[in-house]
Amino acid sequence: MTGVTRRRHDLESLLAVAVRVYTERGFDGTSMGDLASAAGLSKSSLYHHVESKEQLLRLALDRAVEPLFAVLDEPGARQGRALARLEHVVRREVEVLVDRLPYVTLLLRVRGNSSTERWALDRRREFDHLVAALVTEAAGEGDVRADVDPGLVARLLFGTVNSLAEWYDPNAPSALGSRELADVLVRLAFDGLRAEVS
Repeated sequence: MTGVTRRRHDLESLLAVAVRVYTERGFDGTSMGDLASAAGLSKSSLYHHVESKEQLLRLALDRAVEPLFAVLDEPGARQGRALARLEHVVRREVEVLVDRLPYVTLLLRVRGNSSTERWALDRRREFDHLVAALVTEAAGEGDVRADVDPGLVARLLFGTVNSLAEWYDPNAPSALGSRELADVLVRLAFDGLRAEVS
């Protein structure tokens, strides 16, 4: 194919290309030809690596979904009072988002127009439900204000975390590291969330 600079790719480098193109153009607006062109490959070479653009999407979204859910299995998310577990989850989700920023950004932009996108949206809803249950448990233990709805708290907390995908630039000269960023977010969110001790 004239005009195509051929490059050697492995699956990880192809995923990086796909994530960039899907984020810029949307999944529906991207063809295998677009992906091949962005990767500097012929379409036949791209098909040597993957079966379809949907397979690439699923692999890319797995890079975001799996580490997010893995946080819920960490000891800090499973042991102790619910508020401390919730704080652990929020801190670690910030770290995962920063570490997997392109993949989480893609996850946050899926719209449910394909079976893979619907799977991703279902996983996000499942995650929100598990976090809301933690908030409910913390309220039952008397550690969270009783005048706020747990589902709303979960959405606000993770809406704030997810907003990092829109503005956080780890390469900016003044950018905080993921731990410092998590410290600021937790301090602001949890100071307003904790029940007042009488």
